[in-house]
Amino acid sequence: MKALSLFANIGVAEAYLDDIGINVVLANEIDKKRAEVYKNIYPNCEMICGDITDDKIIDTLSKKAIELNIDIIMATPPCQGMSTAGKQNKFDIRNNLIYYAVQIIKNVKPRYVMLENVPMQLNTKIFYNREMILIPNYLISELNELYHFENSIINTANFGVPQIRNRAVFVLTRKDEGHIWALPKKEQYVKTLYDAIGHLPPLDPLIYDIDYNEHLKIFPNYEKNKRLALSISKWHIPPCHIYRQVKVMLSTPTGQSAFNNSNPNNRPKNKNGDLVKGYKNTYKRQSWDMPAYTITMYNRTISSQNNVHPGRPLEIDKNGEILYSDPRVLTIYELMLAMSLPTNWNIPNNVSEHFIRSVIGEGIPPLFIKKLFSQII
Repeated sequence: MKALSLFANIGVAEAYLDDIGINVVLANEIDKKRAEVYKNIYPNCEMICGDITDDKIIDTLSKKAIELNIDIIMATPPCQGMSTAGKQNKFDIRNNLIYYAVQIIKNVKPRYVMLENVPMQLNTKIFYNREMILIPNYLISELNELYHFENSIINTANFGVPQIRNRAVFVLTRKDEGHIWALPKKEQYVKTLYDAIGHLPPLDPLIYDIDYNEHLKIFPNYEKNKRLALSISKWHIPPCHIYRQVKVMLSTPTGQSAFNNSNPNNRPKNKNGDLVKGYKNTYKRQSWDMPAYTITMYNRTISSQNNVHPGRPLEIDKNGEILYSDPRVLTIYELMLAMSLPTNWNIPNNVSEHFIRSVIGEGIPPLFIKKLFSQII
């Protein structure tokens, strides 16, 4: 079967589709850098880089999809205007990108369609026929005549992915098809973050705002641990952090926020030494015994939501407090494991760590997509 990927990013979602006989042969992405990385990862797919709101791009994609006899269209529009990790601006123009996906769907009339976004999409209104209408109602108004609808809010942790990630998923089947595409059944066993990364040895961060010799006094095994990490994967790179954030995370237990540390000296502070005010899901270590929290675009910062490695008890310091290993965010390699990406996924070497972290944080776990698309087969 042949598929078209709209809002393709660098192809996180489609990482396993080739394994089950679904070939993404056509893709669209507005960002040139992402499009180039996509072409590196999927050299056999034709990438059309351009703005999907441009009539010329819509026309090109539609004609090419018809020419290629596309069976499936998958569309994962940007969610920043609706996501709880974003500003939730109901007037964000990105909320309206669904219009253009629907236009291509109506032009091509593929056998199957998948639309995916954050759950808030179900409660987001867009302008249609001179009134504000909920996105699900808009989709039904435009596509109900041609397609059978199945939709649900799913948590990818219920489908073998070691990450809590709630998504609104629509799967559409053209009404002349004999087989209706349905969502897969939830699985009994929920994979934890320990299942995903618990086998990896400790890894220290690089403290970049102090002298390197001082850094080695804090982490005397840094070089040894770094070499071991890079022997596992070129993307298992020690994250870089500032000292005052690393210091408080050293004293923060697994599953806890540094805001809860009993000693005020071990709570988050700004550069002036004043205590930071913030939410208790920031400066927070994840837990070993549950799936990872939702990976966001901001996964490189300790001060963002639920980003810090769970850690393990190390030693008792001179003040009688327990110190914990891995006072850092997850590495790119660990993010890949939590996102269910293949460990040999061919990310080009010439892209920055910041770029890869951001695009992974926007993706949908490909193992869920594989299981969802297997329902067609």
